[in-house]
Amino acid sequence: MIKKGFFHIGIFFLHLLSFLPLWFLFVISNFLYYVLYYVVKYRRHVVRKNLRNSFPEKSIAEIIIIEKKYYRFLGDLMVEVVKMSSISEKEVLKRVKTKNFDLVEAYFEKGESALACTGHYGNWELCMLAAGLKYTAEANVIYKPLANKVFDKWFNRLRTRFGNVFIPMKQTLRQVVATKNQLTMFCFASDQTPRKTEVQYRLQFLNQSTPALLGLEKIALQTNRPIFYFDVKRIKRGYYEVDCVPMCLKPKETTEHEITDLFFKQLTKTILHEPAYWLWSHRRWKAND
Repeated sequence: MIKKGFFHIGIFFLHLLSFLPLWFLFVISNFLYYVLYYVVKYRRHVVRKNLRNSFPEKSIAEIIIIEKKYYRFLGDLMVEVVKMSSISEKEVLKRVKTKNFDLVEAYFEKGESALACTGHYGNWELCMLAAGLKYTAEANVIYKPLANKVFDKWFNRLRTRFGNVFIPMKQTLRQVVATKNQLTMFCFASDQTPRKTEVQYRLQFLNQSTPALLGLEKIALQTNRPIFYFDVKRIKRGYYEVDCVPMCLKPKETTEHEITDLFFKQLTKTILHEPAYWLWSHRRWKAND
């Protein structure tokens, strides 16, 4: 109970911090970079290993440049997520510009639902807030709950402030069935790692054998809904662009695992454009250890 109380105090403090302007929070982020990288050395061995295995052609000097840029961004990402606790709709739409969202909206206008997918790239949390504000259909975002229940509840409060619905991964099919007569857009962050006991498919991703989640593909094949890829770009500090790219408009015409392969092909292009903004501190290839 005491530990839970400290978590609640921490969340209250973070909420107060969120009322500070983002330019001031970025000053805090500058400090966070030095703490995370030089003092705590937060998962530096994980980041270094992931980068070296993903880019074997790069020298150690080039890897360290990407590594440091990643930790600077990680500090920014942390304070941007904190800001989401009090950010206004107007500021979300100012900081996240969208392209080609009318392609999905055209399906909604015909009364057809759609699927979307993206990776943990840039500030995917802020970008999902913007997507939910842009579309007329209800955005159902599939996520993996945090182990810490207090912080999981807080994160969900941030994520759902403007109408998005967050669905635990294991309840995806149940929610699809429950909303089959509604206009919806189910969004998948498909670059997460399945448990070792749940690995059903592997592919080559960033020069490594990579276990892949098949949730997006399974739902797409069952519903035949068109799939769009959200290509995220970081324009500058605190500003992003999301391009809605048609990825697979007729899922039932695909071969086995084609949809999963298409997703990782798109994600690879996003990462190679600017490697520093993917979530390198995640143990993405732990199933290979």
